[in-house]
Amino acid sequence: FFFALFRVFKKTSGNGNIALYLGRRDFVDHLDSVDVVDGVIKVDPSDLNGRKVFVYLACAFRYGSDELDVIGLSFRRDIWVQRVQVYPPTGESINKTPMQESLLKKAGEQGYPFSFQMPTNLPCSVSLQPGPNDAGKACGVDFEVKGYIANEADNADEVIEKKDTCRLMIRKIQFAPANNKAGPKADITKQFMMSDKPVHLEASLEKEIYYHGETITVKVKINNETTKVVKKIKVSVEQLTNVVLYSSDTYVKAVCSEEETVNASSTLEKSFQITPLLANNKEKRGLSVDGRLKDEDTHLASTTLSQGEKEMQGIIVSYKVKVNLMVKIFMKVTIGFP
Repeated sequence: FFFALFRVFKKTSGNGNIALYLGRRDFVDHLDSVDVVDGVIKVDPSDLNGRKVFVYLACAFRYGSDELDVIGLSFRRDIWVQRVQVYPPTGESINKTPMQESLLKKAGEQGYPFSFQMPTNLPCSVSLQPGPNDAGKACGVDFEVKGYIANEADNADEVIEKKDTCRLMIRKIQFAPANNKAGPKADITKQFMMSDKPVHLEASLEKEIYYHGETITVKVKINNETTKVVKKIKVSVEQLTNVVLYSSDTYVKAVCSEEETVNASSTLEKSFQITPLLANNKEKRGLSVDGRLKDEDTHLASTTLSQGEKEMQGIIVSYKVKVNLMVKIFMKVTIGFP
């Protein structure tokens, strides 16, 4: 016999009438499909007074802290919401998952299963790092499973008291593809005034995908045929955060860099070793980090993977390696690739 041990995540409403049960809080986006969010809610009908019990799953973008929610103005926008009625049962047949069968044993006879299938065009769980003196919940994309007692599933005029609700935050995550392709290569030749010969710059990466904490090797080749001095080489990794909500805005922040000088009329071929780490960027407000539950550790946000030309709202993250040459006559040569 094989017995699978798993942790049960439980949240009970203030009045004790309903309780959410989940067997996990991380759900994987496989690009062509997303893991089903399957759980159980326990309902004590003795104090419902004819009201119903609903569960919803919401993907939302929070762009302000809870303390700013005044006079009915919420700094939170729902990107996607789905609701189901669990009590009284609607009569629809439900194919229980093995996880739900186990959770029903925990909840007992008053347990009711529910399931949600997220679409593939939702963003992953990402937070924007607050500043050192910022307080309150961080801005970003989050996912929430909420059980509540109400007369109707979604009536704006109905006031649902906090004691009639219970909620659990979950995460939508992605894993890097197993196959790692050869890295990109880019080159540029720059001609300067008062010089009949150019500077040639070439940069390349060993592979396409790098994991959290892994050192990135950037191979740089420079052929400086001019009489000018390349005062400085700067190799950096930039995080590009595209916030797609009411409009599309892109924010660029350097997450690591290395510098070196090159003499005139000379060549250079060197491999630069750079490692982007959140630990070295703790003071940068607005940096994208992977979503977290409670106060656990996290890291720089993973690149957002997508399949085809899906329209996606929320936060989309990518990275670029950039090589800059600073020439002494105050001209700059830049090469970059994602």
